[in-house]
Amino acid sequence: MVRLDPGPHKATLLKPFHRQSRAEFCSACHKVHLDVPVNHYRWFRGFDEYDAWQGSGVSGQGARAFYYPPKPKDCADCHMPLVRSHDQGNAGGLVHSHRFPAANTAVPFVNHDAEQLRVTQEFLTAGILTVDIFAASPAAPGAKASEAAPPTDRPAAPEAAEPRAASLIGEEPGAGTGPAAGGAAAAGRRAGAAPAVAVAPLDRAAPFLRPGGLYRFDVVARTRGVGHAFPGGTIDAFDVWLELKAEDATGRVLYWSGFVEQGGAGPVEAGAHRYRSLLIDEHGNEINKRNAWAARALVYARVIPPGAADVGRFRVAIPQGARGPITLTARMNYRKFSWYNTRFSFAGMRDPAVARPAVAPGFDDGPFLFTGDTSGVSGGIKAIPDPPTVVIAQDRVTLPLVSGPGGAGGLARAAVPVPQPFDRERWNDYGIGMLLQGDLVAARAAFERVTEIDPRYADGFVNLGRVLVQEGDHETALPLLERALGIAPDLASAHYFLALALKARGRYDAALEHLRAAAARFPRDKVVRDQIGRILFLQRRGQEAIAEFEKALLVDPEDLTAHYNLMLCHRALGDERAERREEALYTRFKADEAAQAITGSYRRLNPEANLERQPIHEHANRYSAPAAASARGAARAPARAFAPEARAGERGAGQ
Repeated sequence: MVRLDPGPHKATLLKPFHRQSRAEFCSACHKVHLDVPVNHYRWFRGFDEYDAWQGSGVSGQGARAFYYPPKPKDCADCHMPLVRSHDQGNAGGLVHSHRFPAANTAVPFVNHDAEQLRVTQEFLTAGILTVDIFAASPAAPGAKASEAAPPTDRPAAPEAAEPRAASLIGEEPGAGTGPAAGGAAAAGRRAGAAPAVAVAPLDRAAPFLRPGGLYRFDVVARTRGVGHAFPGGTIDAFDVWLELKAEDATGRVLYWSGFVEQGGAGPVEAGAHRYRSLLIDEHGNEINKRNAWAARALVYARVIPPGAADVGRFRVAIPQGARGPITLTARMNYRKFSWYNTRFSFAGMRDPAVARPAVAPGFDDGPFLFTGDTSGVSGGIKAIPDPPTVVIAQDRVTLPLVSGPGGAGGLARAAVPVPQPFDRERWNDYGIGMLLQGDLVAARAAFERVTEIDPRYADGFVNLGRVLVQEGDHETALPLLERALGIAPDLASAHYFLALALKARGRYDAALEHLRAAAARFPRDKVVRDQIGRILFLQRRGQEAIAEFEKALLVDPEDLTAHYNLMLCHRALGDERAERREEALYTRFKADEAAQAITGSYRRLNPEANLERQPIHEHANRYSAPAAASARGAARAPARAFAPEARAGERGAGQ
C-alpha cells in the first residue's frame, strides 16, 4: 500500500516541523538536563548541542561569531548528507543518509561493522578540525622542563563574577551574556605581562632552536566543519586530547605530551591537554561510569566552540646532545569511549573484598574490578575491546638546530618571518584561542598582527576591540570598532561589541542603536536580546525590557540571564507574583557555587586535573623512554586505526 499510495504514509510520518525546524526536532535528544527525580539533587544542564549551534555562525542565527560558513547549516546537513540510492523514496536518485555519520566508532567496532566504522572515521577526518604548530617563544624565566606552569584559581572568564547556569559541560567561553558583561568588572583581568618574542608561523621561521634551550610551543586547534562545540555529546565519557611529540634526527624522543600508556592500549597520560568534562560526585569520586545522576561539581570542562579555536601550550627542552633537525608532530586524537569507561562497561564488577560499599544517590565509594564475565555482553567482541583511536587532524614541522654563540633559550627577532597575506587567518585563529582562554595580552598582540596584515579585514578590528572591551579599555576600543563598521557597515559583531563599549561609558541610547542593528540581522541571538533588555531596564523602561527578555526566552526558555533580569524588572514594577515566578526559575537554573568546595580535595590529589582546570597552563614532558628500548625504537607511537595526512605536509623552518 505504501508503494501504491505513499501520500497518507508521508502525511502521517513527515510533519512540517521535520523540514522547517530540523534542529529543534534534534534538540529533543541533544539538549538535555538532569533534575531532582533523577539525581536527588537539583536541575543540571547536561550535554547541549543545540544551544552551541544556535548561537554560532553555523546556524546563521548568532551575531557574535568569529567565522560564518558560506551558508547556514543544521544537523541534517552534516549528519544526514545526501547519498545515491535506488530507494523508493529517492528524489532525483538521492536520499538523506540514515547512517547518521558522527563520532561513534565504538559501536561499529565491537559489532564488526566495517562499513559503518569506515564512514564514521572518514567523517571525523574530513577536515572538521585542523591543528597548526604555529608559534614558539622562550619559556618563562625560571621555568623548568619537568615542571608544569604553576596553576592559579583566577576566574575562567572576565564575566566570572556574574551568575552562572548549572551545567555539567561548562559554558560558552567569553559569551558576555550577564548584566556586567563588558563593564568595569571585566577591567584588566588576566591582562598579564608583555608577551615574549614569538616566532610565528613556525613553518617559515629562520633557524632559532639551540641545544640547551627551553621553549614554549603553541599549537592551535581550530573547528572548521563542526556545527556545535567540539567534542560533542557526553564528553565525560570520551578520550579526546591534543598530542605533541618532539624527536631529533636519530628518532630520539625529546618530548611527548599526550602519549597513551601500555603501548597505546592503556589510558591517556594524566598530563595531556584534554577536551572533556571532568565531573565528581559528592565524595569527590570521578564520574566515570556513566553515573551522571551522582554528579555534584564540575572540576573543569574544555571544548572548542564552532568556528573558534583553542591553543595548547607545551614546554619543550632541547638537550645539549640532541641532533638536528627537530621534528614536531601534533595530533588531535579521538577515542570512544574512554579507557576506564570501556573496561567498566564490559567487565566492571564490584570488588568482592568490600562487602558493603558506601553507595548513595550522590556518591559511590565502592571500588571496581575489571574481571567480570564478558561472554554475555552485547556486540560481536566478547572481551574488553581496544577501541580505535582516530587522528582527526595532525600537523608536522621540522626545525633545524643552531650552533654557535647565543642564549640557549632566547629567540632572535630575525627568526620571525615577514607576515604574508595568507598568514591572516592563522594569526586570527591564534588570537581567538588566546582570547577564549583569557590571555588578553597575547590575544591583543595576535589581532594587532591581523590588522597589520590586512587593514581591510573588518573582523580583525572587531576582535581587537573585543579584547579591549574585556580588558575594560573602552575608550581605545571605540575607534577600532567604528573602523570595523566603516569597512563593513552591516557587521553585526562590530555593532554588538561597540554597543558594549558604549554601554560601559553610560551612552545607553547609542548602545541601543547598535544592538538593534545587530538584532535586525540576527533576531534570534538571545545574548543580543538580553543586552537590549538590560539597557532598557537601566533606563527604567521596564515593560520594553520585559518584552526583550521574553524574546530571548522564545529562543531558550532556560536562559539564566533573561530570568534574572525579568525578576529585577517585575520587582521594579511592583508585580510580586511575576517576580516570585522569575526568581524561582532563576534559582532553579543558577549554578550552586558552594558545590565547588567539593573539588578542593580532588584537585589536591590530582594535580594534573588541577592544571587542566586553569584556562592558561603549559604542559611539561612526562614521557621517559623504556630503559631496554633503543633510542629509535622507543620513540615510536602506537599504531592508529585511521590518520589523515599532516595539514600542510611535512614543513620545515626557512622553507
